[in-house]
Amino acid sequence: MLDMLSEHHLVALIGLGSGILLGLAARLGRFCTLGAIEDLLYGGSDMRMRMWGIAIGTAIIGSFSLMAAGLFDGGHSYYLSIRWMPVASVLGGLLFGYGMALAGNCGYGAIARLGGGDLRSFVIVLVMGVSTYVVLAGPLAPLRAMVFPQQEVISATPPGIAHQLGALTGVSANAIGIALGLALLAFSLASKPLWAKPKHIFWAAMVGLGVILAWAGTAWVARTGFEGLPVVSHSFAAPLGETILWWMTGSVRPLSFAVGSVAGVWTGAFLGSLLKGHFRWEACEDPRELRRQIVGAALMGAGAVLAMGCTIGQGLSAFSVLAFSAPVTMAAIFAGAAFGLRQLIVGFQPAE
Repeated sequence: MLDMLSEHHLVALIGLGSGILLGLAARLGRFCTLGAIEDLLYGGSDMRMRMWGIAIGTAIIGSFSLMAAGLFDGGHSYYLSIRWMPVASVLGGLLFGYGMALAGNCGYGAIARLGGGDLRSFVIVLVMGVSTYVVLAGPLAPLRAMVFPQQEVISATPPGIAHQLGALTGVSANAIGIALGLALLAFSLASKPLWAKPKHIFWAAMVGLGVILAWAGTAWVARTGFEGLPVVSHSFAAPLGETILWWMTGSVRPLSFAVGSVAGVWTGAFLGSLLKGHFRWEACEDPRELRRQIVGAALMGAGAVLAMGCTIGQGLSAFSVLAFSAPVTMAAIFAGAAFGLRQLIVGFQPAE
């Protein structure tokens, strides 16, 4: 296959195929971060939050199984090869979560809604992609690098929960990772209302599978190819900016996993909306709502760069290798989103 397609085309196809699973899950399984938080805080339901647990548990089990089989080296992933900065995780997560509440979606959710014809999400995608690159490589990059300099890990033990526990106990990090994944999966599945809707279980597992396929596919290309492409999985902050750049400069810029991933989520969401008969064009009629979404998208882009990932990048891909940054960033995102939702739903005026 490497003789017929370039390595860049292969990783883009891997991103496309695994991204389609995520797009279908958003439209057919209602898999959504902000929706899960809102349901838990204001809807009296933890079903979609348990779906997140299923997706994470599945991704952890699959990723550490790949490591045990020698098909993927988690220590080479971005999340375990870069020094963890707790302050950046907390600050970035809070910014991202608050921006997500203002915008009404994260980057992944915006792509999925765009696949259903929501033009408001197109604005979110564009603003978030540009904002990400402003902080990552644009005018604010020197300030970001000065305050939160990214450095490669120099320790022999990656900054991951399973790897650190393995170093302390002498037990295989892969065995610890699989055990933790199974425990999280069992806890998330312990719900009778959830079992009454098996499609939610199925689509949550498909999201986890999408992360696993991304790791396995890009690791295979890196292992058998010659261009030294990175081993990556899904994230939807910097990849939005990278996709925008590719559409503008594709004749001089190679395809990448990120471009395929974004296209895959959009394609899956589009197909899912057609299957459910939900596709319809929508636009913003309230300038105040549009202003709020633009501000929220800008905050999400900046926050994702500081936290080194978004709800999918940290919440699934980093969680799948049990990076220390994942639970801390997701807790901060939850707190930021809860603050933003309270502001939008009930306000901050004291009750009379």
